Amino acid sequence: MEQFRVHILGCGSALPTTRHNPSMQVVECRGKLFMVDCGEGAQLQVRRAGLSFAKIGHVFISHLHGDHCFGLMGLISSIGLLGRTATLHVYAPGDLGPMLDAQMDFFCRDLGYVVEFHPVDTKRQYVVYEDRSVTVETIPLEHRVPCAGYLFREKPSLPHIRRDMIDLYEIPTSQINNIKAGQDFTCPDGTVVPHEKLVTPADPPRSYAYCSDTRYVESLAEIVKGVDLLYHESTYADDNIGMAEKYYHSTARQAAMVARAAGVGKLLLGHFSSRYTDENILLNEAREVFPDSFLTREQQIIDIAS
Repeated sequence: MEQFRVHILGCGSALPTTRHNPSMQVVECRGKLFMVDCGEGAQLQVRRAGLSFAKIGHVFISHLHGDHCFGLMGLISSIGLLGRTATLHVYAPGDLGPMLDAQMDFFCRDLGYVVEFHPVDTKRQYVVYEDRSVTVETIPLEHRVPCAGYLFREKPSLPHIRRDMIDLYEIPTSQINNIKAGQDFTCPDGTVVPHEKLVTPADPPRSYAYCSDTRYVESLAEIVKGVDLLYHESTYADDNIGMAEKYYHSTARQAAMVARAAGVGKLLLGHFSSRYTDENILLNEAREVFPDSFLTREQQIIDIAS
């Protein structure tokens, strides 16, 4: 099974602390790296994680609060200093476009590569990126400013060829892809070996949903229904539910309610308020509702399993 995993580079909220970096993640899928949110110091966190700048081809910004996008210009500049020539694609609410142009014109006139901006409609769910192996959809969220999460889905893969059958029937390499695509194999003596005998089932497609800053939205469970891994902001514990309602954030318990209603495989908690020196209060409240809840931490790598 090819790699599909999430690198946690930052899981704090707006007020910086010495314990957490602001929001930023890298989704690694079949050799490609997708950055999701880009808080301050993103380029440093990418280096600490040992990730390749050259493989980051797409950056997805959920909304225009600084703890989710202040690191973008630093990342763009650092990548340029490394001699990049390939286009970098940035997806974000449309208001970022003019600001990005102005900053690049001032700071990055001789960048050496193109930064292509893709405005995101945060009010609807649709595919914003697609290649042969993965799609990325928007997830409409409800925050104080336009905000969207992102849903990564693997595309179905082909079945696995059985090595023992290759040896038994002396199947030439040239026929392997045809068999994976559904064809039978005809031996030199005319015997037809059915496709089903030559393969084992394909790995089930995996999925990851990133739900950035949002108040509790009951209907969100339908959009992320059945995903293997859900990240849902959990800024507050129950002791600050009033703050959550005022600033359009969620509590850990509310994040768990979404996970339970959606029937997800695992829940990741993040975007922790700086007021909590021990996030176990958040974890315990989430696990009362959804036992497969986990805290995120910097430089953590989570494999997505179906």
